[in-house]
Amino acid sequence: MKTIIRIGVFLVVILFIWVYVLISGKETNPSQYVEPPSAKKELQDEETSLERPTIGLSTLIGKDTKEVVSLLGQPDRIDPSFYDYDWWVYQKNPTEYAQVGVEGDRVVTVFALGDDLNVAPFSIGQSLSEIYSEFQIYNDISFEYEGTSYQFELTDEDMNYRPLLKLGDGEVYAQLYLDKFSESLSSVRFLDQKTLVQHKPYEMMYRGPLYEAAERPSEEQKKAEDGASQQIFEMTNVLRIRNNVPMISWDEETSEVALSHSQEMVAEQFFAHDSPISGSLADRLETAEVFYEKAGENIAAEYVDAPATMEGWMNSRGHRETLLDESYTHLGVGVYQRYYTQNFIRKTWEDVQ
Repeated sequence: MKTIIRIGVFLVVILFIWVYVLISGKETNPSQYVEPPSAKKELQDEETSLERPTIGLSTLIGKDTKEVVSLLGQPDRIDPSFYDYDWWVYQKNPTEYAQVGVEGDRVVTVFALGDDLNVAPFSIGQSLSEIYSEFQIYNDISFEYEGTSYQFELTDEDMNYRPLLKLGDGEVYAQLYLDKFSESLSSVRFLDQKTLVQHKPYEMMYRGPLYEAAERPSEEQKKAEDGASQQIFEMTNVLRIRNNVPMISWDEETSEVALSHSQEMVAEQFFAHDSPISGSLADRLETAEVFYEKAGENIAAEYVDAPATMEGWMNSRGHRETLLDESYTHLGVGVYQRYYTQNFIRKTWEDVQ
């Protein structure tokens, strides 16, 4: 009888230890910890937000264009975007390359790629180890906008390459584009709640009416696509300079080949380098009578815009190698309905003449 009692006590102790381990073990990884819905908002309000900086580009969100001009000067040009805002593009100085999204007279988003830009509380080129040690990064962000509740769920890939952080009271968010090859911060996008909802860059759940960006007229859509093509060209040179690779020149004929391929992928509903109609890149360049020694191609589809596409290519080894190949001299870009094509070529001196 005493033996049975001892065994019973022993089993109770083991069960108690097992339950304790299960309960305490849940909190070892905050980014994977899922609280009940009633507690999740309190967790995010208290733990996932950073203090909003008082200096740097994030301070432009919500400000009028006078503040933009005061900080950055007049833009080099203004491109329509695929959304409710226009891009004010600053591209003359590669180390200060930036795009400021303006809706009406108010800033709703800023994309910062140039090495010398103030993106406090972060810094371009900051190591991933510093970012992960200094900032708490969680896999879900939720807020309410115009009566609708939104929740964004980040995958493991999102957490590793483009995490989302809340600044201050949640009126501003920071999307970090992390370069897995250099293990550093490549660029930052600051944006407000409405723009985040328009972009839908992560898996999104919502309760209530969904906000959708108004569809732009066809002529505005064409301007947005042309603007995205130019942005991709400019950002390519920014990233080549950053990686000590010679700048590349725009080639209009090659750009027409790239645009034709993007249009064909949409029309024929395929996504590949080889077209069932126009053949390979070599075939398409030959048909267009583009002279070259060497050619390469990057394609992408359904990215929210040019900056997101560029960062996607830079985190893919093959695309990155093409983008940073120092032997290329010219580039053509074609964007159509968020299908993106980059055609790189190497021209000889005789070809240029």
